[in-house]
Amino acid sequence: MAIRRRRECINCEMRYTTYERVGDFTLKVVKKDQTREPYMREKLRRGVAVACSKRPISDEQIERLIGDVEYQIIREGESDIESMRLGQLVLDRLKELDGVAYVRFASVYLNFDEVRDFVDEISPLLQRERSAEAEEV
Repeated sequence: MAIRRRRECINCEMRYTTYERVGDFTLKVVKKDQTREPYMREKLRRGVAVACSKRPISDEQIERLIGDVEYQIIREGESDIESMRLGQLVLDRLKELDGVAYVRFASVYLNFDEVRDFVDEISPLLQRERSAEAEEV
């Protein structure tokens, strides 16, 4: 989890934002082939940023999403996390944030091979959207 702080330079008085995170976050990601590699926040951030490119999603929203995922992992108290579980945590948050970014991330993370895979993943999103529109009327 990251703490966002607004700061001001004492020399030029320009304002800027910093993000502070807990420093002792040692986590291993267990890949599908059971190899383990250190968790790399920047690697996850790049993947989420690619899914969110050209969408109305700010860098702060991406940072908050990743911070929420990290916070949940810390709360669960595990030192290892399976890559599929990590991806699912991201997908859960992207689904609420932006449907297009969700499908983009899912297509890579869930290894969509066929058009049918996209349709199966998009159908519940469309159904939820239609339900919300019907409630507004």
